[in-house]
Amino acid sequence: MKVRPFLRQMALLLTLSFAGVVTAATAVASKPNILLVITDDMGLDASNCYAVGNSQAPMPNLERLCAQGLVFDNAYAAPVCSPTRATLMTGRYGFRTGVGTAITRRGGSGLSTDETSLFDLLASTDYAKAVIGKWHLAPSPRDYSHPAELGVDDYFCLMSGGIRDYYNWTAIENGRPVDISGYSTTVLTDRAVEWVGRQTDPDKPWFLWLAFNAPHTPFHVPPSDLHSAGDLADSQRAIRQNPEVYFDAALEALDTELGRLLASMEDNERAKTIVIFMGDNGSPRRVADPVFNLRGAKGSIFEGGTHVPLIIAGPGVRAGRTEALVNSTDLYATIASLAGTRSSAEDAIDFSDVLAGKEGTRSHVYVERFSEQPARRAGLHGWAIRDKRHKLVVLDDDQPMLFDLQSDPFEERDLLAGTGSPQAQSIADALEKVANELRN
Repeated sequence: MKVRPFLRQMALLLTLSFAGVVTAATAVASKPNILLVITDDMGLDASNCYAVGNSQAPMPNLERLCAQGLVFDNAYAAPVCSPTRATLMTGRYGFRTGVGTAITRRGGSGLSTDETSLFDLLASTDYAKAVIGKWHLAPSPRDYSHPAELGVDDYFCLMSGGIRDYYNWTAIENGRPVDISGYSTTVLTDRAVEWVGRQTDPDKPWFLWLAFNAPHTPFHVPPSDLHSAGDLADSQRAIRQNPEVYFDAALEALDTELGRLLASMEDNERAKTIVIFMGDNGSPRRVADPVFNLRGAKGSIFEGGTHVPLIIAGPGVRAGRTEALVNSTDLYATIASLAGTRSSAEDAIDFSDVLAGKEGTRSHVYVERFSEQPARRAGLHGWAIRDKRHKLVVLDDDQPMLFDLQSDPFEERDLLAGTGSPQAQSIADALEKVANELRN
């Protein structure tokens, strides 16, 4: 069933209700441009904005955003890419949308086009909109119209989870495949610079979903002018022996190109642009920092897989850090709010007030990974829920585990191990009750 026109009409009614008696000209004038930048496989340990690990890549442009804007110390996403992108697009947890793991030929469901997407909400506003970069939400990488069916009118996408060659790959431009020869991070940035440069109407704000596929595998040698790692050997043997150097070089290259995009904007355009930078899940196991004990890398519902970087900077955003709990679903409601509309998605909490200095209202964060196909190894599927201090981890093939993240941020001591304690069991029971109520 195709319900896009109906959803857009409903989104329009929501926007009109939210706007009240404010005139259209006043509403547009007060709306910022919104640039959402998503990195692929960049965990907390890969950013100098977070004191996790000791081997972060130099990313001066991101660090400048961290100094100028708000760093979220408790932001969470799904442990793999497709579910996170589905939560961003719908404001709904995976058990509602059916997207519980990465979409591959082996398993993982695509996002239904019956969902009310973020682009459906923004269709009722005056925003120009586009998606550039990784999509990974379609049931099949050959479903070239999937973004359009979710309300995206202008897109230049990598449809699947990754590309085999960062220098030779295929993009889908508004439903049409295009063979590309050029470094992926640079080409995506070129497209973003070009698209933003075409937004010349000062009274028409814009929203750009820019999803880099870096630093996702395959690890590789980026162009030498984009990183400071020196003359890297371009061989699979060298990459296998020291993957971190190549991972960091890809991150530094991404940062360099992000800086080029921001510098391409006129001063007045940049001054009215909110930049939202986030990682979609933890760093890959091969390069994840040992502080996560290796079980907490990408794919895991432990901290190393789901606790992600989130930095927001721009007009109306205070500088500093916040302990507010944020789930990736919340970006849906928050972006809608910044654009002058509102969300009715049940799992999305608007945290735009946090940007101005207020406390967050989210009391719990929930993350999950599931699939109809059996997991390739133990410990991958399950769910977790945390409050401001404690986290309950429930794996499909193991006993529940409870951690005190205040004193044990890397989940080294399971408070339920052995006989546990009545107090620990009471905390776990309370968290499980919240999760069950949420999931029912």
